[in-house]
Amino acid sequence: MRAEVLAAVGRVCASQHYILGQEVEAFERDLASFCGSGDAVGCSSGTDALWLALVATGVQPGDQVLTTPFSFFASASAIVRAGARPVFADIDPGTFNLDPNQLESFLRGGPRDKLRALLPVHLYGQCADMDSLQRLADEFHLSVVEDAAQAIGARWGTERSKARIAGSMGVSAAFSFYPTKNLSAYGDAGLVTTSNPEMAAHMRRLRNHGSPRRYVHEEIGWNCRLDAMQAAILSVKLKYVERWNEARRQRAAVYDRLFTATGLTSNGEPENSGPIQLPRTSPQAHHVFHQYVVRAYRREELREFLTARKIGTEVYYPIPLHLQPCFGYLGYREGDFPEAERAAKEVLALPMFPELTEEEQRRVVESIADFYC
Repeated sequence: MRAEVLAAVGRVCASQHYILGQEVEAFERDLASFCGSGDAVGCSSGTDALWLALVATGVQPGDQVLTTPFSFFASASAIVRAGARPVFADIDPGTFNLDPNQLESFLRGGPRDKLRALLPVHLYGQCADMDSLQRLADEFHLSVVEDAAQAIGARWGTERSKARIAGSMGVSAAFSFYPTKNLSAYGDAGLVTTSNPEMAAHMRRLRNHGSPRRYVHEEIGWNCRLDAMQAAILSVKLKYVERWNEARRQRAAVYDRLFTATGLTSNGEPENSGPIQLPRTSPQAHHVFHQYVVRAYRREELREFLTARKIGTEVYYPIPLHLQPCFGYLGYREGDFPEAERAAKEVLALPMFPELTEEEQRRVVESIADFYC
């Protein structure tokens, strides 16, 4: 893509229009079409996208927003930034996403008069169970805001042709284009999709200091506009993202096959207690594998072993949100969300990118086998 990207950068430099403008508008239209939403609002990061989506949804100081305790910090910090209080329900141990059963228990457990919205996270590139979550949201009159930061192109539905795509299932959805994402900028960038014209207009004001026109400020907003340079680059790369996502799915299938052949794997069955548990994909999910994440016995020792062999790994995420020091005021304690806490101690992300070769994957798997043998 080098020539295409450099041409896009040159076009922006020649225009000398570096913030918002035609490049951003064109990318917003293309991304909205890609996601099957009515509109899209570009902004400066995925974190700002979450804040814009929540505020435009109507979240206000004193409200509560329910989300997962097992996600990147921004999923909860954006709620606080909107003036609301994050509340949590535990995750499904197989998919790592918000567990509808845990959510239902929470909702039926007592008065929730301050609960305004539900923020499911499509973690690692797999959509949360949006059918079950939406049913509960409808019953309890909650707005659903998707955290789709890791899930560009992911779908939910048993038939791919009829499946709904991440970014089209909630009242709004937040995306991140951080440089490691499946669709990545050359810096920070984000976007919110919505099919509500009023919400889109509100977010456009909010991202520009609450201003509908120059020097007129209808509310206190923020400076979180999208740079034209990032929009132009993202427009080039958007044409390739489905191809890249399919390559990631193929790489994940190769990992599954290689790990299964080693005899190290566990599928969560009591009689199969292998040291590696492979990721589980829901039958309704079209996973795009932003990360390929296993559960690993003696994870920290394994990481050190792989690092010595120059094999990169990462832990997403080592501390659940409810145990983060800055959220101590929420009153949660260790043991409140055992599945999220267990995942934080076991998850390990292995190398995953579209150009990954089977030879490289074989080296990863063989090295893990060497560690346990």
